[in-house]
Amino acid sequence: MVDHQLPYDERPLPVTVLGLGPMGQALAGAFLDHGHPTTVWNRTPSKADSLAARGAVRASSVAEAVAAAPLTVVCVIDYAAVHAIVDPAVGALQDRTLVNLTADSPDQARAMAAWAATHRIDYLDGAVITPTDTIGAPGAAILYSGPEDVYARHRTTLEALGGTGLHLGTDPGRAAAFDVALLDIFWTSMSGVVHAFALARAEGIEPTALAPLAQAGMGALPGIVGGYAERITSGEHPGDRSSIRSASAGMGHVVHTARALGIDTGVLGAAWDIARRAVDAGHGGEGFSRISELLMNDTNHLPVGRPGKLSQVP
Repeated sequence: MVDHQLPYDERPLPVTVLGLGPMGQALAGAFLDHGHPTTVWNRTPSKADSLAARGAVRASSVAEAVAAAPLTVVCVIDYAAVHAIVDPAVGALQDRTLVNLTADSPDQARAMAAWAATHRIDYLDGAVITPTDTIGAPGAAILYSGPEDVYARHRTTLEALGGTGLHLGTDPGRAAAFDVALLDIFWTSMSGVVHAFALARAEGIEPTALAPLAQAGMGALPGIVGGYAERITSGEHPGDRSSIRSASAGMGHVVHTARALGIDTGVLGAAWDIARRAVDAGHGGEGFSRISELLMNDTNHLPVGRPGKLSQVP
């Protein structure tokens, strides 16, 4: 609710939210909770029902929604969906601000910023890197990139979305670049988790029995991430505590066991292939962090070859 006792220029500014999937609903709800007059639109109108019951205004079109506020936040499945929604309302968006919290790639973010510039739309690209239940609370974290003056103008309004809002610079693809790198860590890790549970169950181990030990082991990951970041920055990759050669051997044990149990090894098999190629290229005695540098220019550093080797476990 708007506090009408506040001076007019201190009242929360109107906001429009386009796209009411789980994240869009969380974003709109956070604006409402912080007193921002909030207009919402979704292709399926019924998704606005709960927000309308809390005081949101349901717009009948994107153009109507955009015209209701100086700031529009859009959060949908990808940038193709963003264009499908906002392109027909480009006239209404002129001289207003569009904050795109849709996840996609850095090149798509830069292309979207260029499109916005040609239509006189102030544009910020962004990425929500915490779950829906954190939005509006201290645990939320949202990344932004684009013109500093645009971010500064709307910073107070965007703070309604929760804990940490980080402006990463003027390159509009910067937030998306951070996002995809973090998603790389997350989904590669999640793929390992579900694969480990499949392997364990095939050996008669229930996931609930494995989970406590897995959680204890994964507790070391934050320290590993920080250590690898320092090594990659310095270019030093000592293998005194653990080497690519020893890591490759461990990966081989997992791949051998999984294949013997009839479990797909596509993800770890690919990682193991990279490790073995690094060993072949003479890096076996170095630390595993060295692979990050090799991956950046694979064709120059890692021999391509070894066709068929992934199906042959030593």
